[in-house]
Amino acid sequence: MRFFAEHFVLATSLTRLFSVEAAAHHANKTQVYISRSNDPLLNLSVEHRLLQTTPPESTILLLYVNSPCVVFGRNQNPWLEVNLSRLAQIVDRPDEIGWKDSAVRLVRRRSGGGTVFHDLGNVNFSVICPPQAFDRDKHAEMIVRALKSLGRPTTSVNKRHDIVMDVQVDGKPAHSTFKVSGSAYKLTRLRSLHHGTCLLRSPNLSNISGMLRSPAEPFVKARGVDSVRSPVRNVDLDVEVFKDAVVGEFGKMYGDFDVRTEFDSRASQDQRIASGYEELRSKDWIYGQTPRFTFCTHPFEEDPRHRPELSFDHKIHFEARHGIIERFSIAGQQNFDERQLINSSLHDISNWEAQLFQAGLGRKDSYNIGSWMNQVLGTEFTQISSPATI
Repeated sequence: MRFFAEHFVLATSLTRLFSVEAAAHHANKTQVYISRSNDPLLNLSVEHRLLQTTPPESTILLLYVNSPCVVFGRNQNPWLEVNLSRLAQIVDRPDEIGWKDSAVRLVRRRSGGGTVFHDLGNVNFSVICPPQAFDRDKHAEMIVRALKSLGRPTTSVNKRHDIVMDVQVDGKPAHSTFKVSGSAYKLTRLRSLHHGTCLLRSPNLSNISGMLRSPAEPFVKARGVDSVRSPVRNVDLDVEVFKDAVVGEFGKMYGDFDVRTEFDSRASQDQRIASGYEELRSKDWIYGQTPRFTFCTHPFEEDPRHRPELSFDHKIHFEARHGIIERFSIAGQQNFDERQLINSSLHDISNWEAQLFQAGLGRKDSYNIGSWMNQVLGTEFTQISSPATI
């Protein structure tokens, strides 16, 4: 080991303490971090701290496994991307739907890209590197090499920069292609971040589609990024074996590690990691960062799509920006006072039935329309106190 005037040791051996000083030191060009925490908010906060802190010319690998969570992109709309009512069922009545795992968190990450599901059966990888070394396929190919070294020769990177696997499915004459890993990116002036997830042995594949298909989708016209859905499959590998293979491939690319560290929840002792954690868990971040969108039960000029048939005839239209209602109308209701809803936060409305009745809608209509809106907008879930910390 080498010693520096700053009186700390270059961490070439495996330690269990997260050191911002070591991460930031200019001599530490190649760093590897393995999280022993399953908290997605902690792991994302450590990742963000590394993005901000590590030397501009360094290359960083971070591997972590999250407890069950739906993670959506920086510029996405949770009401459009996620079935929030389904998440509420998992939280409150897991046995009714055959859910065997812990409750599901809802997490908005700081990078772009689409919505994904994480659980203990997949591994998340993150590579931080200089912008001039960034390539959307470079480190996806690194993951493919790790998979091939573990006996998964039909994996590859497709044109969308996803990792896919060709599988022979019974009863079909040709191979079928399944997505096993998707990626997202964050690019800054000095650093580039590529992170993704690899499905290994998730027990929840049959539930993913139900969680990521929102009942509000036919009624929402949104700005921002839409997810591209693909059939997914496990690659059937052990989590720790996969991690070791990825670390090995990273070492082949970048040489000996200057820092190799495991960390756990004690990483939150760093003030900026703790601050990032609090931001991610806040409702203002989860819901309030949502780009402007329109919700409408009937076709209109900007969104002429056919709508599903509803149990009521009233035409509902509202517009929201950062989760705040800016316009709201119910056609033909002269006694309805939309001012009761303007400037309300969607995620703070506890019951649409009561809200509509208070604004002047009749009791029967308030019940019919309000109960439907509670369902499609996932009001039960948005009312869970700090839903990202369940």
